[in-house]
Amino acid sequence: MTDRADVVARLTGRRTGGERPLSGALTEVCLDDGRVVVVKRAEDARAARAEAAGLRWLAEAGTVRVPRVHGRDEGWLVLDRVAEGRPSREAAFRFGRELAALHAAGAPAFGAPPPDGPVDARIGLAPMRNEPGTDWPGWYAEHRVLPYLRRAVDQGTLHPGEATVVERLCARLPDLAGPAEPPARLHGDLWNGNVLWGTDGRVWLIDPAAHGGHRETDLAMLRLFGCPHLEQVLDGYQDRAPLADGWTARVGVHQLFPLLVHAVLFGRGYAEQALAVARTALPG
Repeated sequence: MTDRADVVARLTGRRTGGERPLSGALTEVCLDDGRVVVVKRAEDARAARAEAAGLRWLAEAGTVRVPRVHGRDEGWLVLDRVAEGRPSREAAFRFGRELAALHAAGAPAFGAPPPDGPVDARIGLAPMRNEPGTDWPGWYAEHRVLPYLRRAVDQGTLHPGEATVVERLCARLPDLAGPAEPPARLHGDLWNGNVLWGTDGRVWLIDPAAHGGHRETDLAMLRLFGCPHLEQVLDGYQDRAPLADGWTARVGVHQLFPLLVHAVLFGRGYAEQALAVARTALPG
């Protein structure tokens, strides 16, 4: 069995001092030069590869801050530790501007994985396939909504008759998606738990499910699961890159994907939320 200290020493080139467990998968490790890193045990080697590639791809944009990746070893990742502080309105506004700039850095296609990232990646504990496409409504339906809808039905979380409302929404997506936009560079799993408010007054992002997508998807997930000073985040975003008219009416369309993922992972309550947003998003 691989020892955490061995992994850290090999990937950082430093000796290690004390360790402090943060969770079942995370351990804080002190280096002999005073720096602190986090060792993460991923689900498997492919998940570690996807996370490392995603963090590096987000970092290349030079916008939102992400922890430095020291390296990976099979299912292990070694990352810089983010010193956490308190949320502030100023940091939120700046984060909104930085998130807009991250999205504007772009991606080769909708569904494009990060360079060196696997096609078969993950979002949280669920599999997520990064299959490139050129048309967002068709790609979103085929590769984000319908696979999780089918899994929810297969495991009995959703009844087949209920699934028809989501299928109708997918058929109407070309009319509901708003103006066409180029693929954005998404964090991909932008819920509040992956947003860290640093002691440096900056927002840091962790645990991405990075891929090319529609920029409104990241914003919809922030709204779905809550975020401190969300209105200031949105103000900063709009200041840097105004959203297309009608974007608030499309929030439910973009929330459908994470809600169905959560329905597959956590059960009926999220399935009911997914059905509710689908019904609300459908005109008439």
